[in-house]
Amino acid sequence: MIAIIDYGMGNLGSVFNMLKKIGVDSVISGSIDEIQKADKIILPGVGAFDAAIKKIDELGLRKVIADFVITKRKPLLGICLGMQLLLESSEEGILPGLGLIPGRVFHFKNHVVPGLKIPHMGWNTVSIANPSPLIIDFPEDSRFYFVHSYFVKVNDPAHSILKCNYGLEFDAAIQKDNIFGAQFHPEKSHKFGMKLLHNFASL
Repeated sequence: MIAIIDYGMGNLGSVFNMLKKIGVDSVISGSIDEIQKADKIILPGVGAFDAAIKKIDELGLRKVIADFVITKRKPLLGICLGMQLLLESSEEGILPGLGLIPGRVFHFKNHVVPGLKIPHMGWNTVSIANPSPLIIDFPEDSRFYFVHSYFVKVNDPAHSILKCNYGLEFDAAIQKDNIFGAQFHPEKSHKFGMKLLHNFASL
């Protein structure tokens, strides 16, 4: 069973429906007990970094998530803002992230040529940076649906599994051990997103 964490800032229904479409059982929940009992968790996210971290801390989920992935060694997938929350900090705010993967989140407007349309929105291709069970058997023309104004750079190149280019190269998917993240929305990326979610569910 996969628990989709409900902390009030996620695209929950779309993720749940895509998992259902590929035959994977999941539950949307903010219950600590239900999250702890899950086999895997997905951390979605839509909105601002500090607001999301504040919600997670208010609900007591920071320690729950850390115990789940570090102590129990169970898989986690962060999606969009949910991936950014896995890192240490963001230019979007001042609060510390979950710190599960070393790296930082940056705003496109501070690092790319003026005039580039922000947010980065729509379909874009990706390239494989490092092998990972999350992207096993990906087709060569893999592309995903993005909607984001902030991008991720991990400290260790070994933690980057997919790269994307939008004015600059950024980490489109990341992994450290059993902790995974996708900047794009697999739940909106048709067969490519279905493949990624199937791979995660099969871990």
